[in-house]
Amino acid sequence: MKRVVILVLVVAALAAVFVAWPRAEFIPSRAQAAWAATPANIARGAYLARAGDCMACHTARGGTPYAGGRGLATPFGTVYAPNITPDAQTGIGAWTADDFWNALHNGIGKGGRLLYPAFPYTNTTKVTRDDADALYAWLRSLAPVNQQNRAHALRFPYDRQIVLAGWRLLYFKPGVYAPQPSKGAEWNRGAYLVEGLGHCGACHSPRNGLGATGSRLSGGHIPIVGWYAPALDADNEAGLGNWDQAHIVQLLRTGVAPRGAVFGPMAEVVGQSLQYLTDADAGAMATYLKSLPADPSPRRPITPPPEEIMKAGRKLYEHHCADCHGSDGRGTSVAGHPAYPPLAGNGALTMIDPVNAIRIVLNGGFPPTTVGNPRPFGMPPYSPLLDDAEVAAVVTYVRNSWGNAAPDVTPPEVNRWRAVPLD
Repeated sequence: MKRVVILVLVVAALAAVFVAWPRAEFIPSRAQAAWAATPANIARGAYLARAGDCMACHTARGGTPYAGGRGLATPFGTVYAPNITPDAQTGIGAWTADDFWNALHNGIGKGGRLLYPAFPYTNTTKVTRDDADALYAWLRSLAPVNQQNRAHALRFPYDRQIVLAGWRLLYFKPGVYAPQPSKGAEWNRGAYLVEGLGHCGACHSPRNGLGATGSRLSGGHIPIVGWYAPALDADNEAGLGNWDQAHIVQLLRTGVAPRGAVFGPMAEVVGQSLQYLTDADAGAMATYLKSLPADPSPRRPITPPPEEIMKAGRKLYEHHCADCHGSDGRGTSVAGHPAYPPLAGNGALTMIDPVNAIRIVLNGGFPPTTVGNPRPFGMPPYSPLLDDAEVAAVVTYVRNSWGNAAPDVTPPEVNRWRAVPLD
């Protein structure tokens, strides 16, 4: 309640200062040739839609692609993604290229309604007008689907446009990505993809109490979903500064690499989006990610787990895990291709927050099926076999063996995540 009162007071104060509706950058209308449905524009737009993983949110489970309806759960209620097929009544068929640009760049829908930042316009504002026009041309080439949009189910006062206006004044400034002259073209291309269309910060940046993300890719909990998107600027999490660039590209495009594999929500991102990147774009993202400044905050000392927990965990590991991940935790390969990821030195295991490690043991999972990894090796769920104390023991063991060091895991922590749905 206190947070709501503070927000209302802030909005009232800002409304007294800012007479105009929340800031937006004016961009002159474009000639039709810029977004005409030429084969080149459509192909470019299709590629950009894949790179931005647009289908993931704008397609309901089992629904028609891009017809909307998927609910995005947030701490403030559920936001339903809209229909973006070119249907004139229920989609964007009546939108102009300028309307589309206004939504992507300024977060303002047709008619002037402010859009909720579950649509990541805080990132897509960086997209160039040429790329926005290509996306628009491609979307208009899709078959129109007449499917009504669902109304958002947000709690008061978050369902008020005036509150959203205040949020935007505090946390949103539109602006196309500005290349850094001191960096090379490859680095700038990677930054453009990571910070803009790829909207990596939507998951990999921490959020404050009002849902705004930070500027650093320093990790964050994905609200409601129950996964932690690890820091990309910390080598003890998912930082890639000491990875071989080729292995980063391999991870982005196949979901597996010699030093790890993706799982959970990231498996969906790789499967639906990143595997379709060109070699040049995947390499550019790798260049940018490797260059991120390391997190300067020191890691607190780790107290070794109790010996009895390590003994119990080792016994469980040898029985259930060693055949695939190796008695030495180095993982296994099949025909020279990564099959089961190494656990030794795996930053995904040694993060302070053990939620991802707990959930992968409980629920199992597969890396995504990709062109580069068409038959991924998976892990079975152990929730039917192991109780909370046993899961805690084996996760503690792998987090503190073969040179790994991380806080021990407790049975209540395991129990917290046992009943959380996968999606």
